[in-house]
Amino acid sequence: MNLSALIRRFHELPEYDPLRGAMLSGKDVPPFLDLPRAVRAALAVSLVRDLKRNSLLLVARNDRMLTLSEELLAWDPQLRLLLFPEPNPIFYEQAAWWPRTIHQRAATLAILTDPSGPDIQGNHSSESPMLILASTKAVMTRTLGLQDFLDSASMLEAGKEIRLDRLLQLFVEIGYSPSTIVTDKGQFSRRGGILDFWAPADDQPTRVEFFGDEVESLRRFDAASQRSGEITTRARVTPAREGMPRLYQTEWNAWMPPDPELEGSPDQHFLEFALPCMSPTPTGLLDYLPPETMILIDDAAALEHAISDQEEQAIALRNEQIQANQLPADFPIPYLTLADLQEVLAERNALNLGLASELDPEINQLIGDRFGPGPRFGGQLRALFDHLSHQQQAHNTTVIVSRQAPRLSALWSQEGSESTVIQSLPDDLHPGEIYFIHGALSEGWILTQDKDTRTHLLTDAEIFGWARPRPHRRPKVRARSPEASYADLRPNGLVVHLDFGIGRFMGLVERTLDGMKREYLLVEYADGDQLYVPIHQADRLSSYVGADSSLPKISRLGTQTWENTKRQARKAIEDVARDLLELYAKRLAVSGFAFSPDSDWQKELEASFPYMETDDQLEAIAAVKIDMERPRPMDRLICGDVGYGKTEVALRAAFKAIMDGKQVGMLVPTTVLAQQHYNTFLQRLAPFPAEIEMLSRFRSRTEATSILERLVNGEIDIVIGTHRLLQQDVRFRDLGLLIIDEEQRFGVTHKEHLKQMRTEVDVLTMTATPIPRTLYMSLTGIRDISTINTPPEERLPVRTQVGLYNPRLIRQAVLREIHRGGQVFFVHNRVMTIGAMKRRLETLVPEACIEIAHGQMHERELEAVMDRFTHGEIDVLLSTSIIESGLDIPNANTLIVDRADGFGLAQLYQLRGRVGRGT
Repeated sequence: MNLSALIRRFHELPEYDPLRGAMLSGKDVPPFLDLPRAVRAALAVSLVRDLKRNSLLLVARNDRMLTLSEELLAWDPQLRLLLFPEPNPIFYEQAAWWPRTIHQRAATLAILTDPSGPDIQGNHSSESPMLILASTKAVMTRTLGLQDFLDSASMLEAGKEIRLDRLLQLFVEIGYSPSTIVTDKGQFSRRGGILDFWAPADDQPTRVEFFGDEVESLRRFDAASQRSGEITTRARVTPAREGMPRLYQTEWNAWMPPDPELEGSPDQHFLEFALPCMSPTPTGLLDYLPPETMILIDDAAALEHAISDQEEQAIALRNEQIQANQLPADFPIPYLTLADLQEVLAERNALNLGLASELDPEINQLIGDRFGPGPRFGGQLRALFDHLSHQQQAHNTTVIVSRQAPRLSALWSQEGSESTVIQSLPDDLHPGEIYFIHGALSEGWILTQDKDTRTHLLTDAEIFGWARPRPHRRPKVRARSPEASYADLRPNGLVVHLDFGIGRFMGLVERTLDGMKREYLLVEYADGDQLYVPIHQADRLSSYVGADSSLPKISRLGTQTWENTKRQARKAIEDVARDLLELYAKRLAVSGFAFSPDSDWQKELEASFPYMETDDQLEAIAAVKIDMERPRPMDRLICGDVGYGKTEVALRAAFKAIMDGKQVGMLVPTTVLAQQHYNTFLQRLAPFPAEIEMLSRFRSRTEATSILERLVNGEIDIVIGTHRLLQQDVRFRDLGLLIIDEEQRFGVTHKEHLKQMRTEVDVLTMTATPIPRTLYMSLTGIRDISTINTPPEERLPVRTQVGLYNPRLIRQAVLREIHRGGQVFFVHNRVMTIGAMKRRLETLVPEACIEIAHGQMHERELEAVMDRFTHGEIDVLLSTSIIESGLDIPNANTLIVDRADGFGLAQLYQLRGRVGRGT
């Protein structure tokens, strides 16, 4: 997507040349431009290109930075964009920085200090200006002193001599990690006379071959294949991180005496925490910028507000840590204050792209006065096309940027106007022309060039009301703890021993036998009998799971009752297996409906998916389509973790079914999840003539009756609902596909009804945690299975912290999310005391907007709360485990569980999957 032709319209405005001249000379720079948010990225790109000067664009919060990082490249795909991310810990929090943050920040500093001026890829031929994008916290955070950074950098050149052992020591001192092979930035590896390393600013690692102490050759190489590539004459070695071990050991120990238990290499958690001790004078990113660098501010008022919030939070945490003797009273401030930053920004004539503050004077003829918001259509395509016709008649240029551009273009062509989807705007935009571009922007605008000429930019926000999705990061593989086999057991909870039956788990105890202390799991049976189960036999114990809420009879040791029960269970299992075999034999014999191959609309829908599909996701989608196009009824299980893309597989299958005139039923376990799926389907299918409805307790009796009538008449294509869909009064006119989300959460009666449906229609089941029977049937071939094991690109890694209730830790976690523009799940699984917990949280974090959600609330009230949380109006959702059943809020990246001992291991895993990272 390339929208640079629109920027040329800015140059025609009479206010643009004076602005350009003021920025060139540094004189008479206006205090603000009053630009709408949607215009600021485009104008920033325009100024960077016109002035040909390296620039810094400052934004208030991290979420705004993530949005602009993609939108800036839409306005100029050739823009040399460099990110300077903010650290994840809050100020004074003793926690490690994310590796990606460490490398990106080190890369930016390396590029800014390179006298030869390399570009982002490490090449030295580019003369185009560079735009650095940074948030408030990123610029506030103190970094390594400029001179220390320069002194730690060195240049390797072919033909020059350098002692290899001294070079290896240097790599360790400036933050590189030794590795067997180099696969990531900040690593180095030695094999005889060959040294591999990957500097943060380079797009490929470097291989150095030595002949004695002489550098014989330098080559770039591919990190994946480890094959050498092009020869280079020199390679710059720069610090791999701002917190360098060399300075840590000399400066940090002066403030915090070393812990004798941590002798040897410094604790990696404290390298960046110790940054204030490594530089005698406060140094930040602004100190690395050359004097001629142009500084642009996205919104000065929001910037100052964010800085003040960070300072207040930091001061409070500093006082707490000093009182707890966790920090010296004279510890250096780890950030630049508001006064420090305001002074530097004033000296450099920073330009505020945003709104005026109360102290700014009134200015006439601002360039921002030329822009206004576009009309909102809320998915009403008839109103959109009427608007486009009017713009054509008025000879106004209209550009539509949408993820549904192919579909909108096709519908517009049916109105009698020829149109096609293009990737880039032509250099000359013709009056009255309408351009369709496939892509995504957060918002559009209307540019008024004069009283008779306007240019309209419309996006999905104006057309459908969609919010632009934010990218995720990739998680790390987590090892399974050895305690996992019995961590699901709760004290006083009912358990089942494979050999002795149902008892009550009393906890982990120590017993001395033959002079040896050993740990046992204690289970109490009827009449006070006790069984000590050795830890190595913990796999013979499991939590009791009943068919209903009634309590079972505790087993009695020394009787045959449990053996008789197991015998009866084996017979029941054989009966179930016989029924299942008969069922699936019938499925193989029954001739079902064979769906048609993909239509053009199917391809348009899939092209509108705002993310990059993973390989596993694509394989699952292909398998589902093959099943649907066969005459045999489909029965496929899609197994994948939360957030791995199962819903998109279901949505594409549903759309394929309705393209052949069939109806689709989607069955989900909770009303909250039904509402979320309903919103997702409405959003994705808005450009298509698909009728979608929801049937749950969120619907009134009148609404439900109307839905049932329209369903049996074939007026509804897709219906999404809870177990209400399985009642006798629900009838379809022509059901072709049934989608079941988390089948194991439905009761025995419901499953019996579903079992019969499998012989008649295609069935697609989705789950994150399949029950053993379902999984076994899939693995043995009775049911088809597709697994989605690949996480989405850039999904955040999960960081889990378990401990006693700590108000300070909770406040830190909540404030961290709020300051980065995120949201928090706080799980308190007791409805009776959830109100008291809300009052406690409001006292603890008065800055946050906190609301309650639980299953006993009135349907409309619960729906309203969940809708507000989904749209970001609530900072903290205080809820019961109602969020366990598939709720997915992309912006909620912190989960706090109150009394985790009240949950089983499987429940905690489900809750943990709600977020990109968790505490």
